[in-house]
Amino acid sequence: MPRQLIFELAHEAAPGFDNFLAGGNREVIAHLRAFAGGSMSETSVLVWGAHGSGKSHLVAASVAGAAGAARILHLARDPLPEVVPGTLYAVEEVDALSDAGQAQLFTLYNACRERGARLLLTARVPPALAPLRDDLRTRVGWGLVLELKPLADADKPAALAAFATEHGFRLGDEVIAFLLSHVRRDMGTLLSTLRALDRHSLSTKRPVTVPLVRELLQPEMALDPRDTPDVPD
Repeated sequence: MPRQLIFELAHEAAPGFDNFLAGGNREVIAHLRAFAGGSMSETSVLVWGAHGSGKSHLVAASVAGAAGAARILHLARDPLPEVVPGTLYAVEEVDALSDAGQAQLFTLYNACRERGARLLLTARVPPALAPLRDDLRTRVGWGLVLELKPLADADKPAALAAFATEHGFRLGDEVIAFLLSHVRRDMGTLLSTLRALDRHSLSTKRPVTVPLVRELLQPEMALDPRDTPDVPD
């Protein structure tokens, strides 16, 4: 099945701290909960990690769980807002900002510091390696810098099984092995595929098995006789 159709079937749940597969990132999540809740003194927190590690999920969770007003800003596309004390502002992928975007972020950081607002940032690399102007790099490095580690491959089977259990269906070992060998291994894609599988299973009234996964991913593929059948003989 084309990837777009999988995402259309998935109907992804609203991102939250509770539905993020933490793996080795429990300390990161604890810090973000505290920052969003307004119980930390830092002006800024920067979360860095590779594509697919879940940064956008955690930004959305922080905005949704913020104490007070919160919003995501798209610098260089939108004008800077009037910074309001106590508000949480989020800017994603700051290492990809244009010169104009970096100038806006510099102004935004100073305004947040002066007025008691908070700034949540993400990047693909730590500040020292980010292609930022020096004065901006210094400022984003003043706050808390957190590395978001991708879920290790060894932890993914248990994480997928736990996700399925939480959503009311069983995911057998053979299905997990098939998914990990046929689907991109970043957790965003894997979880979207699981949500699509759940909906497809409910709509067809069939359990989640390898043939059902094969049907969802590649409907033109003939059933492999080695696959586990949907219903025992």
